[in-house]
Amino acid sequence: MKTALGYRGPVVPQDLSKLLAGGVDLEQEFERATKTLESIGLSGYEARGYIALVAHGYGSAETIAETARIPRTSAYKVLQSLCQKGFAISTRGRPTIFKPEAPSKVKGRVIDHLEDTFAKLDLLHEVLRSKGEPQLVYTIVTKTRVLEKIGELIDQSSETCIISTPTFSEIRENVGKKIEQAIARGIRFTIITEPGQKIPEGAGVVNRKGLIATDVIVDGSAALIAAPDLSACGYTDNASLSRHLENFLEIIMNLKE
Repeated sequence: MKTALGYRGPVVPQDLSKLLAGGVDLEQEFERATKTLESIGLSGYEARGYIALVAHGYGSAETIAETARIPRTSAYKVLQSLCQKGFAISTRGRPTIFKPEAPSKVKGRVIDHLEDTFAKLDLLHEVLRSKGEPQLVYTIVTKTRVLEKIGELIDQSSETCIISTPTFSEIRENVGKKIEQAIARGIRFTIITEPGQKIPEGAGVVNRKGLIATDVIVDGSAALIAAPDLSACGYTDNASLSRHLENFLEIIMNLKE
């Protein structure tokens, strides 16, 4: 008999049996939901962990690991990351029990961020069109090339550099040396990221939850906006567009949590 998420035994929430009886292909729905959550910035493990939490209602890292099909050694770290990103909450005690944030609440937050982002893009579009300037935005694909471009922007900075990202740890791992060198030569470096990230010494930091895209703006004259998984980005050296994006990030930095 086919079981929820391909598992048998007590790790399968009993209420899901009704869906199975109704002919719902939970395996297919599980994979579809995983890809959707990845598209808004969760890792594969985080997406699976959140789905498993929703399916159970609550659970320990061990239980969620088995249902989500993630390594037990990674489960606790994955669930703590979900808590930091606003997708879950944890209780005190042993073992630690995790609960999901309501999907409707997460959906509302994501929609708010998307609407805000596209409203800003519409404004930028109108500003540039009214000035009669060409909208020069270049597309770069593959994570390797995107990270290389981020490194190039950091190297070319002469005064300021702002990075806004939910995944600063990955950027630091790839271009950390360039960030340190920029700070050493006097660049005013500001990082907007999720709480709990390790920040290079000398950089300013602003903690913000719910970030989706990665933005890099250098000297108010060049900017990059990347997908949540850094698989592609748009890059512009249009100074007017870059300055407007920089102004938006400054608004984000000044917002109260």
